[in-house]
Amino acid sequence: MTPVADPVWPVVVLAVIQVVDGLLCREPIRPIAQCSDDVAFPRRLWWLAPTAKFAAAAGLVAGIWVPYVGAAAGAGLVLYFLRAVGAHVRVRDFGRNLFLNATGMLAICVAVTTVAFLV
Repeated sequence: MTPVADPVWPVVVLAVIQVVDGLLCREPIRPIAQCSDDVAFPRRLWWLAPTAKFAAAAGLVAGIWVPYVGAAAGAGLVLYFLRAVGAHVRVRDFGRNLFLNATGMLAICVAVTTVAFLV
């Protein structure tokens, strides 16, 4: 691991994506609420999504200077989106939410974590 995340820009972009996504999940906009309902994610736990996304964003930013923290935040995001993919597969939701949103974000998280913190 390098002493500073390299390159930095993908880490910043992923952190910004997580902050925006977290804001959209706080009072979920219709597509996010529908997606959560579609995979039977209990409404009483909806507060966990923005909390996890804000924590991941903070970890990614901290990881710019402390790569182990960034790697842990990236790994957390990879696990989060693996779970999201699994939830969509479990309910046979093979549309846009699985292939564009969950799988797309999984690929981005794997790529950024690998390139910025592990290579």
